[in-house]
Amino acid sequence: MPREVRERQMIDAAVRVFARCGYSAASMDEIAELAGASKPLVYLYLNSKEELFGTCIRREAAALLGAVRSAVEPHSPADRRLWDGLRAFFAHTAAHPEGWAVLSCRARTHGEPFDRVVAELREEIVEVVVRLIEEAAEAAPGRAPLDGREVAGLAHALVGAAESLAAWANGPAGTVPSAGETAETLMNVAWVGLENLVSGRRWEAAAEAGPPSSV
Repeated sequence: MPREVRERQMIDAAVRVFARCGYSAASMDEIAELAGASKPLVYLYLNSKEELFGTCIRREAAALLGAVRSAVEPHSPADRRLWDGLRAFFAHTAAHPEGWAVLSCRARTHGEPFDRVVAELREEIVEVVVRLIEEAAEAAPGRAPLDGREVAGLAHALVGAAESLAAWANGPAGTVPSAGETAETLMNVAWVGLENLVSGRRWEAAAEAGPPSSV
């Protein structure tokens, strides 16, 4: 069997074990057995448990980012690109729940250096969303200006909401919405709100009432 095929089998098995058990409890014996390989061969190909975990995280991060980017047509309107990107994000996380578990939970709970890889993935997705928001604001007639800090905050909020929705959407069987339904839920919050912002319709907190007067 070609080495690249054997390595892919090992990494596939490792993703399943890490997703179910976490890094500390994952057993290299179980990974080897699931991959149909010997434990020494796993170490020969992938060196150590820590390196194997890092390889799993990097592979799953690249796959998720690739799925989002490939779904977005560069010349489409900004709302269509956001819709396509969100739908691809939710479709990929639903199709690869173990890979998403490794990225969204296992890597972060284990700490450095693995959570840094996930943070870099998140920043790349945030940058895509920042550009979409900026382009949407520029294309709106009579647009209200959005400063860079506000755009960055909106992008981080949107990506955080997408991550939370992915965790919810991959919940118990029978309550799982489609990728399109989940993307539509977020679009109805994010895009409608963004249209209000660029049109100058903003929510503002009412002035707080002063302290009650003494009698």
